Amino acid sequence: MTPDTTHAGPPRPTRIGSRRFTWGERTYVMGIVNVTPDSFSGDGLLGATDPVAAAVEQGRRMVDEGADLLDIGGESTRPGHEPVADDDEIARVRPVVTALRSAFPDTPISVDTTKVAVAAAALDAGANLINDVWGVAVDDALLRLAAERGVPIVLMHNRTEARYTNVMREVIEDLRAAIVRAGRAGVDEDAILIDPGFGFGKTAGHNLELLRALAALRSLGRPVLLGTSRKSTLGTVLDLPPEERVEATLVTTALGIAAGVDIVRVHDVRANVRAARMADAIVRGWAPAAPTPEPATTQLPAEGVLP
Repeated sequence: MTPDTTHAGPPRPTRIGSRRFTWGERTYVMGIVNVTPDSFSGDGLLGATDPVAAAVEQGRRMVDEGADLLDIGGESTRPGHEPVADDDEIARVRPVVTALRSAFPDTPISVDTTKVAVAAAALDAGANLINDVWGVAVDDALLRLAAERGVPIVLMHNRTEARYTNVMREVIEDLRAAIVRAGRAGVDEDAILIDPGFGFGKTAGHNLELLRALAALRSLGRPVLLGTSRKSTLGTVLDLPPEERVEATLVTTALGIAAGVDIVRVHDVRANVRAARMADAIVRGWAPAAPTPEPATTQLPAEGVLP
């Protein structure tokens, strides 16, 4: 099956785990849980005394703060990171997914990996979504795994060299080709999500250009995931370390929503949920359901007291 990549309007809903995600109504927030020793943002949990317990506690906080999904990663994707063997990555990821699935039965869990063996182990443990940072060059085996298991997959744009004539045009071309490949591998069209790859195979200038042109991604007809949280481009502009890039992240979240982004992948859930809700109210006309008013009661006057 080759998906149609030219239709307009919001994509059809996607089922991730037990939840149905209806695109275009509001923005969904994905909380990042890094089970690594070398995360660029300094939030890797592998150094904790009990990484699994720390991951569950972080997941609990994120869900309480409004996260719609949790994204579990066992290998850093920062520039210059140390590659991780399949078995080591599985040892990091699988127990965390198992524990989070037990703690949060209804919360969709994503596995952030490029490896088929890791993705399969995470799906066996209860993950519901594959998030691959090399989606445009993804191994067909990973696509076939998504098709066989009936789970959605995020196809992210990436390149080994940051060379572009027109960054957004080339990102769209590469993602369109990846969507077609996924369809040919048997992945259902409604199970394909895309990510422009902010911070991957791009300079700071490319990343800013990408943000300015984000709305063009809607031409692909797939839900868009945006991951700008604490990224180095924000630090380049503001000369700030990762832990001080929250406000900059919120700006990109709001601008992304204005451009039609469907999911934001973030470290700081509470702040981004609030920013997303405000942006949704302005851009999409979204508002939480009004509370049911309590029935009116008539207060009778006390005996001997005139009303």
